[in-house]
Amino acid sequence: MSSLAKRMNQVLIESAQHGQAEDMDAVQRLIDDSVKGQRSVVEDLIDSKQLVEEEFMEALAHRMKLPWESDLKPRNSRKLKEICSAQIALRHRLLPLWFGESDPGIALEEGEEAVEVEIDPLAPVNTLAPVHTDGKLRLALVTYDPFNLQARQAVSQGIPYPIVWHMASRTRLLASIQKLYGVGADTFDAILRGRDMSENSAMDLQEETTVLDEDDEEASVVKFVNAIIRQALQQRATDIHVEPLDNNLRIRYRIDGLLVDVPVPENINQLQSMVIARLKIMSRLDIAERRLPQDGRISLELEGVGIDVRVATIPTVQGESVALRLLNQQKFNLDKLGLLPAQRKIINTMLKLSNGIILITGPTGSGKSTSLYTFLSELNTTDTRIVTVEDPVENKIEGVMQIAVKSEIGLTFASGLRSILRADPDIVMVGEMRDLETAEIAIRAALTGHLVFSTLHTNDAIAGITRLVDMGVEPFLVSASVRCFLAQRLVRRLCQKCRVPHDITMATLVELGYTGPEANRVYEAKPRGCDHCNHTGFYGRLAIYEVAVVTKGIQDLIVKRASEKELKERALKEGFIQMRDYGLHKVLEGETTLEEVVSVTTSDMVMVED
Repeated sequence: MSSLAKRMNQVLIESAQHGQAEDMDAVQRLIDDSVKGQRSVVEDLIDSKQLVEEEFMEALAHRMKLPWESDLKPRNSRKLKEICSAQIALRHRLLPLWFGESDPGIALEEGEEAVEVEIDPLAPVNTLAPVHTDGKLRLALVTYDPFNLQARQAVSQGIPYPIVWHMASRTRLLASIQKLYGVGADTFDAILRGRDMSENSAMDLQEETTVLDEDDEEASVVKFVNAIIRQALQQRATDIHVEPLDNNLRIRYRIDGLLVDVPVPENINQLQSMVIARLKIMSRLDIAERRLPQDGRISLELEGVGIDVRVATIPTVQGESVALRLLNQQKFNLDKLGLLPAQRKIINTMLKLSNGIILITGPTGSGKSTSLYTFLSELNTTDTRIVTVEDPVENKIEGVMQIAVKSEIGLTFASGLRSILRADPDIVMVGEMRDLETAEIAIRAALTGHLVFSTLHTNDAIAGITRLVDMGVEPFLVSASVRCFLAQRLVRRLCQKCRVPHDITMATLVELGYTGPEANRVYEAKPRGCDHCNHTGFYGRLAIYEVAVVTKGIQDLIVKRASEKELKERALKEGFIQMRDYGLHKVLEGETTLEEVVSVTTSDMVMVED
């Protein structure tokens, strides 16, 4: 082993120790394998999850005598993007930080000198000095891999200025690169360079489509759109919104229930119609029809995982807006719902029934479909025939016969349900009880020996009872057929890596409706979060439930057309746990925050008080 290789090995081992790596033998083997395979050692060490990325990277920067950047804030973004192209930055994962004679924020210690090191695959980075007085202009670049010779060579060929190298964590660096250049910026620049950006460039949609199909531009547009979707999946987004504005094209992701603006390249509106056309081609929509809304689907695959994308276009005064719902072909499991023991016991009992209706209630986007698919997956066995009618089919379940509603040809929930009952099902799922006809057919199915699942749009579980009666269903049919109502909401889950304790008095919990055992400590989101949660303090979502079983006492009240208030009072006497109380239990388990639970249950509590 050369002296340079020995030095690199020593630096990496010492940095790994500071990164809390426990198995140093495994770390050494990984370093050896990476060097032999000519892979990035730093990449392999981070991906191995054997050490803490931030601490390892900071220790590595210290040993390489490179300035460490914990808060990346590029100065004069427009100038930096002119000097360091998106192709160089994105391909080699480099972030331009500042440009000028010196960085006023960093100074060398007294007696310390800048170091120049020969460019070598195993050598440390060259040009370390962050302070200069010779009047020369320099560009500061941030990297997370100081041993990346390919990046240094690309920089030396593509940037006509001396480089001052800095270091940051990989997670923080990649997020900052995207924020500076925008998603798919390297591809976007290539498209613009390949186009005639004269006044004739505003071609009509049909001409753009021809270019997409026959020219090299097609590959670039395909790559750009794929980058938008891939980035959304990597950030755990459930929706992508492509929205035309007066002078721009806005792209937003819905992450953990909240819409987040996505940084996009400047002048993206110049390719607005091409991006929209590509999405319509992928979803097999009519690219010439811009006046009417259209619906379609896209089937994708990322890292071997199938992704189903539901596409909806809406014509607006600024142009067509496209909404994409990303539906992972996930495996549904009852354990993933995180039900409290009491509710889990009730659900297990309900799923063993041979007949009756189980209704899930809640507003749009509250996770009703996920719960339904989970219940069906739990019941999906070789000796059970399950048939569904949905609008649309959001997730495909192997072994389940799923029918998509097509009202334009007369295939509605009601007509589909009638057909299902002639197809010898054991279990039936109706996407939604929208009208009296569908409700009556579902009740008839339940009374004739079928287990029926469906949804209603109500605020809470007890309100589902009065909703059916208000729709025109006879109370005695509701009491005879419905077995339970399950209401749910989604709240953001606290990031388990950075959540912080938050003291609270028992009196406050009781005031919010908590009725459990003594407790005085909960958690809250860390103000600036961490790299794991993209500095939001939250990572993912969880459902909070309330399950109202239609007991004999409740049945009697339904037949008597009792009010919602009377029904709820009786349910509470029989052990009914309201949604807010359920949510507060999740708060005390450190899963979510008080603010999240209160925000999704306040309207229900106000209605009850009224």
